[in-house]
Amino acid sequence: MRRFWLGVAAATVVSACSGGNPWVEDGGSGSDPDTTVPEVLQGDLDSVTYDSTAQTLTVKGMTFDGGPETTVYTRNAALDRVGYEAYTSQNSSLDRHYTAYVKQMDGATASIVVAGGQFGYYFGGSTYSRSGTYSAPASGQVTYIGNYVGLTNSARTPSTDLLVPPAGTDPLNIPHQSGEVTGRVTITANFTSTSIEGSVTDRVLVDSGTPIDNLELQNGEIAADGTFSGSVTQGVTDTVGDYGGIFGGSGATTVAGTLYVQDHVTGATDPEEYGLFVLAQCGTANADPSCP
Repeated sequence: MRRFWLGVAAATVVSACSGGNPWVEDGGSGSDPDTTVPEVLQGDLDSVTYDSTAQTLTVKGMTFDGGPETTVYTRNAALDRVGYEAYTSQNSSLDRHYTAYVKQMDGATASIVVAGGQFGYYFGGSTYSRSGTYSAPASGQVTYIGNYVGLTNSARTPSTDLLVPPAGTDPLNIPHQSGEVTGRVTITANFTSTSIEGSVTDRVLVDSGTPIDNLELQNGEIAADGTFSGSVTQGVTDTVGDYGGIFGGSGATTVAGTLYVQDHVTGATDPEEYGLFVLAQCGTANADPSCP
């Protein structure tokens, strides 16, 4: 559980955008048994089970998301972002609101789950996994391009998916809906040198349309099983978080991963974000139109 910052307007950040700065303080599939998600990325989340046919997402480990150890989140197409499916859970109007995003491609799956802030704190986590076969590509070096979605520790303004609390409820007790971020991911993977690097660009807060700082995926290591990890940076010296993921398919046709970053938005106070990407390799059937 981490500190939640309620979003309010702030003219000091991206002043041309009416939404202001939301971080300024106001007072899958089932987990692959061979895949270990780094603790910093897993956060408060134990596991996610995704049934793409039944359109259900079963979440385990997120505190206060319903009562049982596992909770089945509800499909919420109104919150879908850039090709990622949204699922939500809120037990009552005075309980936390949870947002989850998931995507699956060629057996590789990634998901994030974040609770909107309440009582001054929030919960969040991520996971990724693979089912089916995997092998490295014969070409050695390949590129992946596609969309990104993230969830923040700030409140979505306006909140569009909250149950209405009783009149007169103290503001401290009212739950919030997590803010969303969209962007674009480019990843280069060299399976000869077992190296991976990339970026998350064109990052925008969904509710306000406010552009925010890009992220760099610093050179990381690809393991023999197709998993990888590394640091998220901004500039040469500023490490702001971590990323990790897994390749899937024969010839590594897809890559799925997540990241966790903090203190990564210029002018914002204590921002935090969980994000995910599930991308097709350029030159394959599902490749993004922007691939060279």
